[in-house]
Order: sequence, then structure tokens, then C-alpha cells
Amino acid sequence: MPGVRCLYLDLDGTLLGPGGSLFHDADGAVTPLGARAIEACLRARVEVVPVSGRRGTNVREDARVLGARSFVFEAGACVVLDGEEHWLTAPWLPRDGRSVHEQLGATGAPELLLERYAGRLEYHAPWHTEREVSHLFRGLVDTGEAERLLRDHGLRDLRLVDNGKADGRSAALAALPQVRVYHLVPAAASKARAVAAHRQMRGYRAEECVAVGDSREDLGMAGEVSSFWLVANALTADPTLTAELGRVPGLHVAEAGNGAGVYEAVVTTLAQRRR
Repeated sequence: MPGVRCLYLDLDGTLLGPGGSLFHDADGAVTPLGARAIEACLRARVEVVPVSGRRGTNVREDARVLGARSFVFEAGACVVLDGEEHWLTAPWLPRDGRSVHEQLGATGAPELLLERYAGRLEYHAPWHTEREVSHLFRGLVDTGEAERLLRDHGLRDLRLVDNGKADGRSAALAALPQVRVYHLVPAAASKARAVAAHRQMRGYRAEECVAVGDSREDLGMAGEVSSFWLVANALTADPTLTAELGRVPGLHVAEAGNGAGVYEAVVTTLAQRRR
């Protein structure tokens, strides 16, 4: 069995706990295990690649803190490899001084979704501002239904991504049983495609790579790596993921959540590969 060369790692809800804390789990307990997971990778010379829905400027700083040379931002929209940007949003690309975010806004798609799902969807303030690609929402909607709505309005090349549980909500969403984070992105963009692109650029084989996440969008990375782990809090936040446990090859569920779950995934995989 080949060794591990790369870890593709979601941030919010996976490595990071509530409020984006590296040292807290979903219950607010203090733990150093997320940091120790990164340490274990660096010591074993395993490349760590944050794969996040966060804005590019945010993930760039996160990557620096984690010692990462590559990262993926805005739910797979762009891979940054050793400082060079590789956009995966074609035909939607930054051009003529207009960002992809501005171009998506001009289609009317954000307003369409907010109107159709009034009381169930809102912008994910304050993180929805200063974005380069995605329109960022929070709420609780059926993404398949939302994409049919987009198609019915001639917007087939856009999709709504479920990127995991949201930490907060406004009073307008107080009645919802839970609140999730959604990205409106070009249909070509996905975390799975970003992982495939990074692997190709680095020359990594799927069997040399591992990924850890907490959302259905993260689960798409499983097809590009040999081993994919869901942190324990993923199933609590989205019980529908349980149905995928017997369907996805190489899928594991950590006993622990957040950073401790990432540590479990890393040390377990490294130990198995050494044997």
C-alpha cells in the first residue's frame, strides 16, 4: 500500500470548531488535537491542502498558519498552487474588471432564490461580502429543488452547494430546525474537481491521498482519494449522510468530531500505511 502524500482538508465544521476555533470542538470543549493533526502531517511530509468555502483572502491566511503551500477557496472555484491561481469556473471567469461574483449577481439568480425561499434562506452575513465567486447563504432548503428552479429560469450552469452546518442565524430563521451554509457557484466548480486538479498538477495518485470533511459537498472528494473521513459531528449535523456509509468506497467515520476527528483520521491512516 502506498504512503500518504497529501491531505485535503475542509476547515469550518471539520478542522475548526464553532467560530472558526482550531482549539474547540462542536461542544465547545478545548482540544489541541486539530493542531497535532497538522503537526503529524508536516512531520511525515504529507502536504496539507485546505479545501474551503471561505473567501480567497481568508483561506490564504489560514494556509499560511497551517504551513500549507496550496489551498482551494470558495467551494472549489479556484486552486492556488504555490501562489499561482488556477480557476475552475469556466465559462464564468474574472474578466473586464468584473469578478465571477458580480457576474453571477447580474443573472438575478440570488434574488430568485431569496424570493422563492423567503423565510428559509438569507445571506450569510457578514461572510457574504467581499467574495470573488460564490453568493453565500444560510438557511434550510432542498438543493435539488433549488437547482431545478434555476434550470427552469435558464440558469443551468449554476448550482447551489450544501457546505455544512452554520454556526449562527438571524431571528428570521429562528423557526428552522437547523441552519446550513449554501454557496451559489458556477456548475463547473466543486471541491471534488479542485482535488482532481491539484492532484494532477502535483502528480499525486488517488491512492496516495486522503480527505476529511463534514458536508455532502466534502463527500464528493471521496472519488478523488483512496480514503475519505467524515468527522463525527458531520452525521449529527446532517443525518442524511448516514445513507452514504455503505455506498462510498473508502469512506470512514471518525469517532471524534472536528479537530480530534481529523487527528484520528490522520494518525490512523499514517499507521496503516506504515504497516
